[in-house]
Amino acid sequence: MSKKLKVILSGGGTGGHIYPAIAIANELRSRYPEASVLFVGAKDRMEMQKVPQAGYEIVGLWISGIQRKLTLSNLLFPIKLLSSLWKSRKVIKEFNPDIVIGTGGFASGPLLKMANAKKIPTVLQEQNSFPGITNKWLSKGAEKICVAYDNMDRFFPQDKIVKTGNPVRQDLLSIGGKRNLGLSKYKLDKDQKTILILGGSLGARRINQLIEKELDFLVQKQGAQVIWQCGKLYYDEYKKYTDRDHVQVHQFLDTMDLAYAAADVIISRAGASSVSELCIVAKPVLFIPSPNVAEDHQTKNAKAIVDQGGALMLKESELDSRFRHTLSELLKNENVQLQLGVAIKKLALPNATSDIADQIEKLIENGSVKN
Repeated sequence: MSKKLKVILSGGGTGGHIYPAIAIANELRSRYPEASVLFVGAKDRMEMQKVPQAGYEIVGLWISGIQRKLTLSNLLFPIKLLSSLWKSRKVIKEFNPDIVIGTGGFASGPLLKMANAKKIPTVLQEQNSFPGITNKWLSKGAEKICVAYDNMDRFFPQDKIVKTGNPVRQDLLSIGGKRNLGLSKYKLDKDQKTILILGGSLGARRINQLIEKELDFLVQKQGAQVIWQCGKLYYDEYKKYTDRDHVQVHQFLDTMDLAYAAADVIISRAGASSVSELCIVAKPVLFIPSPNVAEDHQTKNAKAIVDQGGALMLKESELDSRFRHTLSELLKNENVQLQLGVAIKKLALPNATSDIADQIEKLIENGSVKN
C-alpha cells in the first residue's frame, strides 16, 4: 500500500465477540506492522478492559441491547442509538479508516452503519450458527461476511459469504503431544479417566449446581478425576470441593491447552469460541448449552455439531433425568469416544484467523479499500 493502513475493529459485550476481534487485529498487525488499529466498543462492557490489556486503544459508545421486557434501558435505546451513530460518525471522520471490521455486539451496529454511509468497506465475522441481530442488520452493506458454519445463506447474501471458522488460541493446534505435560501440570493419575468441566470465564450456575450434586457419582461410581472450572462468579462457593480426593476446582484455567490435553471427556457450554476450540481439540464432548443467551445461540451451535455426529448434547431441562445415564455410557464406551473425536475433528477450521485476514487483504489488493 502507498500509505499506512488504518483499521477500526468493533465487537464486544462478551468474550465471544472480543477475542476474535483481538485475534484479527494481531494478525493484521503482524502483516502490516505500521498499521494504525482502533477498537470501538460499548461503554461499561468487558471490551473496555480486555482490549487495552491486549495493547490496543478503544473508544466507548453509549449503547446497549434491547431487553426482552420493558425497562428504562429500553426506553433510552433510541437516544443511545442516536448518540452512538453521532459518535461513530465523529470517530470515522477523525480516524479516517481504510476498512472497518465488525465481530458482533451492540457497538458494531452504529459504527459499521456509519462506515457504510461513508462508503468505507466493511467485513463481518459471525461466530454463531444463528447470527445475532446486529450482523443480520449489517450484512447488506458488508463487502465480505466470514462465517464458521455451513448454510449461512439462510441469513446472509450468498455471494458475500466465506467460510473461515472462528479464531482460536494457536497453542491448541499441538495438544496431541501434550498429554503427559497436562497430567503433570494438574497432578492427575494417568490410569484414571479425567473429566474437564467448562462453564465459561464467568461460570455457569446450572452446570456448577449439577457437578456439585453429582460429584460422588463421578468420583465414586465412575472412578473419574475432575477438573472443574467453575468461573469467577462462583469460585468462593465451590472452592471447598478441592479438598476432596480426585477433585480440583479452578476459578479459571490459565493453561487451557494442557487441561484439554489431559482430558478424556469434556462437559462444556456451547459458546461459539468454545465450540470452535473443541473441534480442534477433538475430544468427546457433552454440550450443555445455556438457554439464557440471545436467540438461543448456544443450542443451535451445539446442534450443528451433534447433527454431524461430533458431540452429545443435553438441555438443562434434561439434566436431572438423563445426565447420569448419558455420561456413564460415554465413559465406558471407548468406541463412541473415538467416533465422537474423529467426527468433531472433521469440523475444525484451525486457520480461521489467517483466512479472515486473507479476505481483508484481498479487499485491500483489489482496490475495494482506498489507497
